[in-house]
Amino acid sequence: MTRVLTMIAIGVAIFVDTQAIAVDAIGQSTASKRQMIVQVVNCMKKRMSVDKEISYNAAAKVCKFQMNNQSNNSASVVAVASDSATKP
Repeated sequence: MTRVLTMIAIGVAIFVDTQAIAVDAIGQSTASKRQMIVQVVNCMKKRMSVDKEISYNAAAKVCKFQMNNQSNNSASVVAVASDSATKP
């Protein structure tokens, strides 16, 4: 009887652990998406307050393009930094 209870307890612990890992992975991606949205909204507010002629859609397009370029540049900078660090 104790073996059955031990096996059930181990099974429950494994199940809970895998669920916790899955929740952490989802939480990290959601946080980064929210951060990206906040950055785009702040960029749009700045653009639209400076230039009253720009439309909402145009500001959104420019800011999204700018955020994508920043994320691509940061990835290339990391790659370049790691390449230069490995050279003697």
